[in-house]
Amino acid sequence: MKTPSKPAGKKKRILVAEDHPLFLEGLVQLIHRERDLCCCGGADTVAATQMAVTMLKPDLLVLDLRLKDGDGLELIKTLKSRFPSLRMLVLSQNDEALYAERALRAGARGYVMKEEATKDVLIAIRTILKGELYVSRKMSVLALHKLLATSTGARGGYVDRLTDRELQVFQMIGAGKGTADIAAELGLSFKTVETHRENIKHKLGLRNAVDLICHAVHWVHGATPSDPQSGARTSAG
Repeated sequence: MKTPSKPAGKKKRILVAEDHPLFLEGLVQLIHRERDLCCCGGADTVAATQMAVTMLKPDLLVLDLRLKDGDGLELIKTLKSRFPSLRMLVLSQNDEALYAERALRAGARGYVMKEEATKDVLIAIRTILKGELYVSRKMSVLALHKLLATSTGARGGYVDRLTDRELQVFQMIGAGKGTADIAAELGLSFKTVETHRENIKHKLGLRNAVDLICHAVHWVHGATPSDPQSGARTSAG
């Protein structure tokens, strides 16, 4: 007679919030292949994610920053407020140099870009489940440089003046989207997006809509010069 094998430890339950069906399916399969992990559910909207977290009480939520009906950063803040012990990992195609720090501030415990290898995703999941933070080596180096930098004029520093929503609008302007398109995609009113545009111009020291569009396009393509306000300060001095 066979001796009963020792029961396996309880699997950690992962909830996935992702609105691309193929990527969602691949991530679910990846998790299910692991002996210590299981996927307890999937969601593709902000509303469905909130409901799933409430009902399923996962050990970890893996989410994209863009879902069908809203903004992932705002979702992280809401969930952190409602479920303080919930651990969250962002898995996104958005540049980590721009979004990782904001995601961590919002309440996420880690950030991985979708282009990374599957082994890195699994390492991130297990790292966060152990109660630790996870960012890529590249992001760790960037954080150290930021900490040690003495100049605030480096690329990227000045956009810290923008709120999460303003930065999102700024990037969408740079991607060629008009106010109506941005409003529809983010679920905002036309007037609200116009207000964000005005705030961005004011915070970045841009004179008009043309300057805003040109600067946003340059930023998105990585060709932005230093702080646009620095020139104004130099000429004023």
